[in-house]
Amino acid sequence: MVQFIKSLMPKEEKFFDLFEAQAAKAQEAAQTLRAILDGGASLADNCAKLSRQEEEADHISYEVMQAIRRAFITPFDRSDIKALSSTLDDAIDQMNKTGKVVMLYDVTTFEPNMRAMADRVIMLAKLTAEALPLLRNVGSNSSKLHTLTGEITKIEEQSDQLNDEGLRTLYKGRAKKDPLAFIIGSELYDHLEKICDRFEDVAHVVSDIVIEHA
Repeated sequence: MVQFIKSLMPKEEKFFDLFEAQAAKAQEAAQTLRAILDGGASLADNCAKLSRQEEEADHISYEVMQAIRRAFITPFDRSDIKALSSTLDDAIDQMNKTGKVVMLYDVTTFEPNMRAMADRVIMLAKLTAEALPLLRNVGSNSSKLHTLTGEITKIEEQSDQLNDEGLRTLYKGRAKKDPLAFIIGSELYDHLEKICDRFEDVAHVVSDIVIEHA
């Protein structure tokens, strides 16, 4: 009876708007991250831009948390809403941390696999932006959501391979003459891998929501 009564009550639709805003911000940040890894005269400006985008994403995440507190009826379990927003925010945080490493160590050139991983970040952000609006009607969109989350997992696996190959190339190359290059390079690779991991976390949360509500 309680579930039936809840089903008749209006649900807070603002969550979907906020999810989609977060996903759009992730796409913007991913493009900026990729531009950073191209180096060039705009490198510092792009790092500053990424920092601003991360702050804007934090504001959206904060709004999600506030909406959870205010809402009487939520479209999904509150823990799922929090996890979805938090993991997406974490992905953008890791993008910004990558930019911070670039500025901290004054990195101006980047390995090919770093750029390839950033390309995967763009792909992951795009797939996430496609998936989140479909949560407005999980039942009708469950099949498409399953396909999208599967694609995210495959791309994350590609990023793992690029990370391993990149570290191996770095170790056998510049690191032999410049050990610091390996330390800095491995830190950049670590953040890039964590970005992809966080997008996979988003996919796992979406999959859980589909299982619970489809």
